[in-house]
Amino acid sequence: MLADLSESELWDYRSDQVEPSDFDEFWALTLAEARKHPSAIELVPTTTGLATVDVFDVSFAGFGGERVSAWLKLPVGRSGPLPLVVQFPGYGSGRGHALRDLLWSAAGYAHLSVDVRGQGSAGVQGFLTDGIQSEYEYYYRRAYTDGARAIDAARGLDTVDPSRIVIAGQSQGGGLAIAAAALVPDVAALVVQAPFLSDFRRATQVTGTQPYDELRGYLAARRDLAERAHRTLSYMDAVVFASRAVAPALFSTGLMDDIAPPSTVFGAFHAYAGPKRMVTWPYNGHEAGGQLDDEAALAFVADVCSTDSTHRPNPFNTKRTK
Repeated sequence: MLADLSESELWDYRSDQVEPSDFDEFWALTLAEARKHPSAIELVPTTTGLATVDVFDVSFAGFGGERVSAWLKLPVGRSGPLPLVVQFPGYGSGRGHALRDLLWSAAGYAHLSVDVRGQGSAGVQGFLTDGIQSEYEYYYRRAYTDGARAIDAARGLDTVDPSRIVIAGQSQGGGLAIAAAALVPDVAALVVQAPFLSDFRRATQVTGTQPYDELRGYLAARRDLAERAHRTLSYMDAVVFASRAVAPALFSTGLMDDIAPPSTVFGAFHAYAGPKRMVTWPYNGHEAGGQLDDEAALAFVADVCSTDSTHRPNPFNTKRTK
């Protein structure tokens, strides 16, 4: 059954998320503070047994100069700087094992799989409410800054073409990717599948599924602090970030998704400032299109990254795509 609005209603839906008046100043100051620390990216070759992909254990300076980990995967036999896909993981996950997520490197791209601080252990929760009474202390201020710094760091690698950086993510990774595309707006493209961290107020009203239920439970228990929490969330909402991102973007959502409700995905999609396409999957949940989404993403990224970045056309129009 549908977890949310009908598809026709989704195309008409617009989020009522109100952005803070100092949103841009807040994030400009946050990034300026983080960029006082050199990226200091380090790469250590890792033995994996793979014959077609080289893997490097990566670290760089993120929020507060703290070290953030990632895997860099490069196709063997590469020549010249490559387009790079920067990928963020889902909620409670991290960069995982060195052998995980080989799609992009197998397709010939450089691939940076970025950790999310404190996550990576099954069952660990609490990130949605960590520091929620202040936008300065909130967990996702740090996580979003780490994402922007990952792009800063990767641009300094001689194996990477800095004009052809694509940001990608599913679920939480999709929300992180949208934020990164806004904070570093000169990236080449964005690919997001069932993005989480979007349209927070609506999400807490239409789903009782984790992880949003973690946030909903907090708001139910701390009624006196609910509006202050929502103010913090307005600085972190993918809907607000989407209005500042301009790279060509490919979105997807399952219409039976009760984890990242499709209306919250459409909230970000409709707010998105750049050329965009939405693919809907009527009978799927949080997995959205799965490997069919991967196929679409490969075709989309190939199109974007094969074009001269100074004359990059809109790779699709903004009409509905079902």
